[in-house]
Amino acid sequence: MYLHELTSPPGARKRRKIVGRGAGSGHGRTSCRGQKGQNSRSSGRKLVGALEGGQMPLVRRLPKVGFRSKRPILHQVVSLEQLNRFENGTIVTKELLKSQGLIESLYKPFKILGDGELKKSIVVTQGAVSQVARDKILKAGGRLGTA
Repeated sequence: MYLHELTSPPGARKRRKIVGRGAGSGHGRTSCRGQKGQNSRSSGRKLVGALEGGQMPLVRRLPKVGFRSKRPILHQVVSLEQLNRFENGTIVTKELLKSQGLIESLYKPFKILGDGELKKSIVVTQGAVSQVARDKILKAGGRLGTA
């Protein structure tokens, strides 16, 4: 069997219903929409999913809780254990982390977390650093800030 021999099973491709093309088509006049009402109008078919027909909607029954930012700051996470692959004195930048595959994007912020032990003295110049990671980097003989 070849690609040009593949076909859809019978009934898989259904013809689109063509409406509003005269009485002879069987779908003329009201175009299968019934007589009057919201669903028969061209612009009035925006039914909201939260409507519950007289019952108090679930959205209004539940209390408003917390705050969710429309633009949350989602850091790319790098653990200290992963930084052991670098040599002593390596300057850790986002370009270096990207080239090693530790972060996915240069345009999103990253944060170094204190998971694991750091056995090398490195210099971290970019990104956020947690307090635990900061202590472990300094303890291993590394530096933070400018190169």
